[in-house]
Amino acid sequence: MKFKMVHENYNVADLEKSLSFYKEALGLTEKRRKTAADGSFIIVYVGNDETDFELELTWLRDHEGAYDLGEDEFHLAFATADFEAAHQKHSEMGCICFENEAMGIYFIEDPDGYWLEIVPAR
Repeated sequence: MKFKMVHENYNVADLEKSLSFYKEALGLTEKRRKTAADGSFIIVYVGNDETDFELELTWLRDHEGAYDLGEDEFHLAFATADFEAAHQKHSEMGCICFENEAMGIYFIEDPDGYWLEIVPAR
């Protein structure tokens, strides 16, 4: 059997704030949306033309407070051919939360505290 990864889910407190962040920081735009008939949730899939893999952002109307992200040890990684420009943009946005210069990578943090690894394309 073969399996293809298609999406990963992050629950978000403020959907519009998250959509804005992912568009500005990573160029991800809305691909499709599902809204519950009773308004209890909205799911938005974001992605880009580089891959068909998508990030699923889920907003839950009745969830209060911040999401428990465990020990922040899981993350989604993004590769870029223009690592220096990406680093400069993320520095200007103030969203870099950790850098490992020895490994040549860094992490940015989204509005809900999810870490996203940025690596140079190899």
